Amino acid sequence: MSMENDVLVLGGAGVDTIVYVPELPLPYADSWMIRPGITARAGQTGDFVALGLASLGLRTHHIDLVGDDHEGDLVRAFHRDRSLPFTGIPQPLGTKRAVNLVGPDGRRLSLYDDSRSAEGDRLPEETVRALAAKSRHAHVSITHPCALALPLLREAGLTLSTDLHDWDGVNPYHEPFAYAADLVFLSATALEDPVATLRAIAERGRARVVVATDGAAGAHLLVEGVSTHVPAIAPPAPVVDTNGAGDAFAAGFLLGWLAGEAPARCALFGAVAGAHACTVEATRADAISREQLLTRVAEWETDGATADGATSGAARV
Repeated sequence: MSMENDVLVLGGAGVDTIVYVPELPLPYADSWMIRPGITARAGQTGDFVALGLASLGLRTHHIDLVGDDHEGDLVRAFHRDRSLPFTGIPQPLGTKRAVNLVGPDGRRLSLYDDSRSAEGDRLPEETVRALAAKSRHAHVSITHPCALALPLLREAGLTLSTDLHDWDGVNPYHEPFAYAADLVFLSATALEDPVATLRAIAERGRARVVVATDGAAGAHLLVEGVSTHVPAIAPPAPVVDTNGAGDAFAAGFLLGWLAGEAPARCALFGAVAGAHACTVEATRADAISREQLLTRVAEWETDGATADGATSGAARV
């Protein structure tokens, strides 16, 4: 049966208010004068993964709960204006939102509004089953409704990926996602021993590949018990914002993964996409194109600076 979607993205729709601050941590003061200003825009992890995938030419559908509110209108417009298919499930408590403080070096501090979700939140089973039946792969955000959808996706026979973000390797909330996915992404930010955490995920779950991104230090890649280091890619312009870099990495990796590339080469794709994202202000919704990514991958490989174990030569995807 022909599939309509390469990737079904579940969860992670919302609105971020971006505040550029002079330093992080921000010293206490009664007030701060902020330039270039404070901007609210749609685009949380699921939104940006969906955008990244679509920009790379993958047929993508996004589903999540959103409210009948201003933030929900921004999310719907984000998808409509970019021709991103989106299924919005009504959320009476409102659309997810956050405040991101961004320092001069591009680092961020995110404050999430936890009042817009409830224990009873669900993605309708019939809707999830129908979308899964038309999809090759599912990328699952770490929200409560998405955890409940994991068995449905498994029953449909999809391969799964997830991003655990800044998991510390201990918090049990993340475990259903970590152990159900075939491909697991996470940040090394909160990990004392990233490789040990990658091994634990692989041993306790079904993941064939686990990747921990580590900013300017590159990434750690575990494939069938073998750990390798993925070097960082120099951004093509000055770093202005790290918002969305992990989402871009996941999208780039998935482009290679779904095309049957070796995991090390997929990680190179992810590193190129993540480096590009760091050059884009968080107030913008922009993602690297397929042509840009493949050109930069080919340039990197031609120079002989391949990721550990990557295949040299022109990008084939």
